[in-house]
Amino acid sequence: MSLLPKRFPDRVEIADVRAEAEELEPGEERGEQRRLAGRVLARRDMGKLVFLDLVDRSGRIQLLVREEQTGPVDLDVGDIVGVTGIPARTRHGEPSLAVESLTLLAKIRRPLPDLYHGLQDVETRYRQRYLDLLANEESRRDALVRTRMVTQIRRYLDEAGFVEVETPILQPRYGGAFAEPFVTHYNALDADYYLRIADELYLKRLIVGGLEKVYEIGKDFRNEGTSYKHQPEFTMLEWYEAYADYRDTMARMEELIRTVAERTIGTTKVTFRGHEVDLSRWRRIKLVDALEEHGLWTRDEEELRRLMNEREVDTRNDRTWAQLVDHVLSHFVEPSLIEPTILHDYPIELSPFARTTDDDPTIVERFEYFVGGMELGNAFTELNDSEEQAQRFAMQMSEREAGATETEAGDTDYVEALAYGMPPTGGLGLGIDRLAMVLSGRDTIRDVVLFPALRERSGDR
Repeated sequence: MSLLPKRFPDRVEIADVRAEAEELEPGEERGEQRRLAGRVLARRDMGKLVFLDLVDRSGRIQLLVREEQTGPVDLDVGDIVGVTGIPARTRHGEPSLAVESLTLLAKIRRPLPDLYHGLQDVETRYRQRYLDLLANEESRRDALVRTRMVTQIRRYLDEAGFVEVETPILQPRYGGAFAEPFVTHYNALDADYYLRIADELYLKRLIVGGLEKVYEIGKDFRNEGTSYKHQPEFTMLEWYEAYADYRDTMARMEELIRTVAERTIGTTKVTFRGHEVDLSRWRRIKLVDALEEHGLWTRDEEELRRLMNEREVDTRNDRTWAQLVDHVLSHFVEPSLIEPTILHDYPIELSPFARTTDDDPTIVERFEYFVGGMELGNAFTELNDSEEQAQRFAMQMSEREAGATETEAGDTDYVEALAYGMPPTGGLGLGIDRLAMVLSGRDTIRDVVLFPALRERSGDR
């Protein structure tokens, strides 16, 4: 049975003590007694003086341990300790803590990986994230950037009068996006249920109910492949604002991302996937104009297929015109949108929940927004007419019958909710993982998800 202490109260963060020590002159020890706790990640013995590197989530500091004062230092690299001491600065200028007492709090039983070079093996970093966080300061930084980012998103929306809500993750019908769901069985109800692919339809029910400005930050699930920007389990922000349209939503999105970047990392200028971009400057372009820039805008399905085939794009899995357009967007347009860009005004076939523009009933008020060739999110002026919504579901059903099995299956309960009247509404989705990639400068989503989905290794069971 362990006799080690169960608590170590009244500690402060290492970063605070380090800041105090940096104010001292070289060779000086001065200030109030401080208590620190963390993990020992380096040890250097020089006679009766032992130098230890102590790390907590706020940073690292050197400990000066004089064995004539503390007794023998029976510690291994990786042990967790609590110390009491005075801020100090060595003759070489290193911020430190001159230790007066030292307490072992937890004993390491397995050796840590090579800490000098950091944890380099990618597979180990993702499977044993705790070792990655221990060994790599950048990984700890990225985790904290993401946490601060989410906090600032909530702060911005709360200050703007939005209400944070929670909606069902297990749903009898999935909807709000084009995706393949995960399915499970609800024993108590003896019915198949789905892990949600989006929050949209429940959040808009709340707009019908009069909450007017709502948002949710939560997990969504899509039973699809992985890539540098895709994980089957991911985090989304969705908000819906009554009496607003997609132009209002564009402006709010730009303001939110600019504000969150400034509050999280202190700047709107970031380097992402090798590109310097400014998150305070957004370009706006219509989808049709973007397709024309690539010579690929036509409403004729066979002509579009021919143009894509001429560019050696395999279209055998694209069974409808809408699927072809979506393929063009992902293959040609999206990778070219390096500067922050809003792509807006989409063909109605691609957007079952958006209202049509005033001057063209074949185009809807929808936009997607991109940074570094990667989509961050999607937004609409929401369709709020129940009869038109029912017609759109029927149109999507014809797409499903043509082979587009990921399209909306329809939701009669949602149509009924709309029949009670929903005010004009602007809605938006934002990929939390992808924005974290941009703000931390990471090229792959696995670096900003603490425990990403991985293929099982032989022998894991």
